Amino acid sequence: MNKTIRRASVFCLLLVLALLVRVTWVQAYQGQALADDKYNRRNLIGQYENPLGNIIVGGDAITGSTKTGGKDFQYKRTYTDGPLYAPITGYSSQAYGTTMLEGVYKDILNGSDTRLKTMMDVLTNKRAAPGNVLTTIDKGVQKAAYDALQGKQGSAVAIDPATGEILAVVNNPSYDPGRITGANDEEAWKELSADKGKAMENVALRKPQAPGSTFKLVTLAAAIENGLVTNLDTPTGTPDPYTIPGTRTLLPSEAGSAACNNASPRTALRLSCNNVFAELASKLGQDKMLKMAGKLGFNAQIDTPVRTQPASKYPSKKMSVDQVAQTGIGQFDVQATPLQMAMVTAAIENGGKLVAPHMVSEVTDANGNVLESFKDPKSEQVMNERTASMLQDAMRTVATEGGGKPAQVAGAEVGGKTGTAQRGVNNSLSPLAWFTSYGKLGGKQIAVAVVIENSDTDRSEIGGGKLAAPIAQKMMAAWLKN
Repeated sequence: MNKTIRRASVFCLLLVLALLVRVTWVQAYQGQALADDKYNRRNLIGQYENPLGNIIVGGDAITGSTKTGGKDFQYKRTYTDGPLYAPITGYSSQAYGTTMLEGVYKDILNGSDTRLKTMMDVLTNKRAAPGNVLTTIDKGVQKAAYDALQGKQGSAVAIDPATGEILAVVNNPSYDPGRITGANDEEAWKELSADKGKAMENVALRKPQAPGSTFKLVTLAAAIENGLVTNLDTPTGTPDPYTIPGTRTLLPSEAGSAACNNASPRTALRLSCNNVFAELASKLGQDKMLKMAGKLGFNAQIDTPVRTQPASKYPSKKMSVDQVAQTGIGQFDVQATPLQMAMVTAAIENGGKLVAPHMVSEVTDANGNVLESFKDPKSEQVMNERTASMLQDAMRTVATEGGGKPAQVAGAEVGGKTGTAQRGVNNSLSPLAWFTSYGKLGGKQIAVAVVIENSDTDRSEIGGGKLAAPIAQKMMAAWLKN
C-alpha cells in the first residue's frame, strides 16, 4: 500500500470515527432533549392522539375532546360555554399552542407529565392517562359578572378574602376558544387577532391600567399605618382649591371645593376628594407609598397559577413631588388590574391579612389522586388589624351614603370605593370606570373589583358608581345569597 492510499485510508477512518462519535452523542446525550423539543412534530401529534384531561368548575367539566377523523391529530379540544370561561381556560390549539390554564397544565392534561405514569406506562413507554385541573371558580358568580358586562367593554374579578380562592374572572369582549382548536382554523384566528387581539386580551389578569380613586384605599392604608391618620372623622386641614405640590396647577375634586375643603378622611373617601389624598401621598413620600403598595401585591408577578404579566405597578423610579402627589389618587404612572384591586379589598376585609389568590384548588391524576393542592395558600399580614377595620368603616360609608350605593346587597354588610381614571394623551380617551368592594353575610365574604373601559354611556355620566358598582352588586349577591 503506497503512502497516498494509506493516508486516505486513515482520513476515511477518522471520518467514520467522527461520525460514530456524533451519532453516539446525539442518541445518548441529546436524544431526550430532541424528543422533548417543542418543535418536534411527533410531540404535538402525541398531545392530541387521545382525549385530553379536563378543567373542572363546580364539579363539572367545562372542557372536552372530540374525534377529528384525521390521521395525525385524532382528537381536538372542545369547550362548554367557551366565552364565559375563556379568561380561565385559555385555549389548547393544534396550530397556535396553549394559554392560561390550558398552557400551565398542558402536560397534566395531555398525559405527558411524569407524575401520571404507572409502572406499566414506564415499561411500555406509553403516554399516561391524562389528569384533571379543579378550579376554585364559582359558576354563579362567574355567570353573574358575564351577564352584567354584556353591552360594555370591561372586566371583573372576585375573591374569597378568607381563602384566597378566585371565584370569578370575566372579560368582555370574550371569545370562544373552541373556534381555534383545530389545525386549520386560520380564518377564525385572523378574526380573533383583529383589532390588536382585543377579544383574547385578558384584561382581568394581564392589562394593568390607571386605577383612579380606587387606589385611594392604598393611600389611606399607608396614612393610617404611618400615623398620619388616627381618626376618620378628624378634619385633615387640607385646603380646596388645592395646588399640586411643586406646581401652580390646581387639582379639582368632583364634589367641589366647598365639600372637600378641610374634609375628614371619611368624608374624603366618600366624596373622593382628590386634595386630601394627594396631600397624604405627598406627606408620606414615595418610599412609604411604595412599601404599602408592594405589600398589597403591586410590582410583583402573581401566579394564580396563570401569571399576571405585566405586573400591577406603583412607580419605583425616583419621582418628583408633584408626581408622588398624583399617585395618591391613582394617577400618574400607577397601574393595576382588577385582580390587584380585588386583592387590596380582600386584605382590608380579611383583617389586614392577604391570602395568596389562586384559581386552582387541586390537580389530580385520572383516578382522582391529588398531585398538587392549593388548599393551604400562603398568607401575610400586610396591614394592622386596626388599619383594616378603619378602612372597612370608611368603605361602608361610601356604600351607604356615597357613590357606592348601587352595590348594596340586602341584608349584607357592604363596603366599596368608586374610581374614575383619566387615560390617553390629554385625557383624550373615555375615562375608566372602576369599583371595588367587599360584602359579608352569614359567615361568607367576597371581594370584587370591576373596571369598565367603554360603554354607550355619555362621557359626562361615566363613573364607577354608575357603571361598575351595579356589576359588583350582582357578583356579591350571587355569592352571598347562594
